[in-house]
Amino acid sequence: MNTCGINCMGNRMDNGKNGAVLLACLAALIFSAALALNLGAVRLTPSEVFQGLFGSPNDAARQIMLNVRLPRLLAGAMAGAALAVSGVILQTILSNPLAAPGIIGVNAGAGLFAAAAMALLPGAFWAVPVSAFLGALLTVLLVYGAARAAGASRTTLILSGVAVSSLMTAGINTLLSLYPDILRGLRDFQTGGFAGVSIRQLLPAGVVITIGLLTALFFGGELSVLSLGEDSARALGLNAGLFRFLFLGLAAALAGAAVSFSGLLGFIGLIVPHMAKLLLPNGGKRMFIGTSAIMGAAFLTLCDTAARTLFSPGELPVGVLAAYLGVPLFMWLLYRDRRRRRD
Repeated sequence: MNTCGINCMGNRMDNGKNGAVLLACLAALIFSAALALNLGAVRLTPSEVFQGLFGSPNDAARQIMLNVRLPRLLAGAMAGAALAVSGVILQTILSNPLAAPGIIGVNAGAGLFAAAAMALLPGAFWAVPVSAFLGALLTVLLVYGAARAAGASRTTLILSGVAVSSLMTAGINTLLSLYPDILRGLRDFQTGGFAGVSIRQLLPAGVVITIGLLTALFFGGELSVLSLGEDSARALGLNAGLFRFLFLGLAAALAGAAVSFSGLLGFIGLIVPHMAKLLLPNGGKRMFIGTSAIMGAAFLTLCDTAARTLFSPGELPVGVLAAYLGVPLFMWLLYRDRRRRRD
């Protein structure tokens, strides 16, 4: 068999494996969605779930479904997909496997601007997602600029992110002190979770996330070229500076939209891309983005379902559960990155 035949067979095997992984992730998302709709303080049977979705408006199951479980399911799926793809973009653009919206301070920046919008423009539902995007964009540009000015090493990037995140968190605490009555619920926002989320609250962020995910998929080829490095990207005819700024803005829009209704959820943008990378070592960037989005949606939906059912009738904030899962993985990634640099 000639070399071309071997390569073609290898490509077909990789495509088949990647397709199987994608189907498995879709099945996991469907399973997690079914659990989210069935489980809770009041456990519903599949027939009651169906009745709640399509039955009489006065039915108790329908009230539970439309006012609590369906909004939480949509919130978990959208936030998980948005944060996961934001993490993929940041890790690629910054050439750092430890980069993620929560790690380098993007979430905290979005949270600060969202809190300012809540305090200064109460009742303006559009102000929170717009402000969250501006805060996320400012933060990612600030971290990226500081890291490049200091040498752009991986350690410098993470340290710059930690410093900026601490500054943004201090700003959030300052707003809490100045506007305690208006920002009464901001403590829950800082932890991260979906309690009390509504369809109306999700609409503006949902539009941003949908456009952001489709844009990331459409420009997946350009992101793949950028992953080769700026010099290689320019040699291939890509305007590296323009697309780098586009992708940083896209990552900020996705993270900011998610933060606007989910709060400061950490580690999703770190965990999920690495999980996807383990399953798709030879996948193209579009496949990687799509799989990461589906995995992020399924993972955060499962986390939210577990957080509100394990301690029922109490509820553990989903951000706390994500931290329990994310911190050990973050430490392992730091250890692995150090070993690779030694070798």
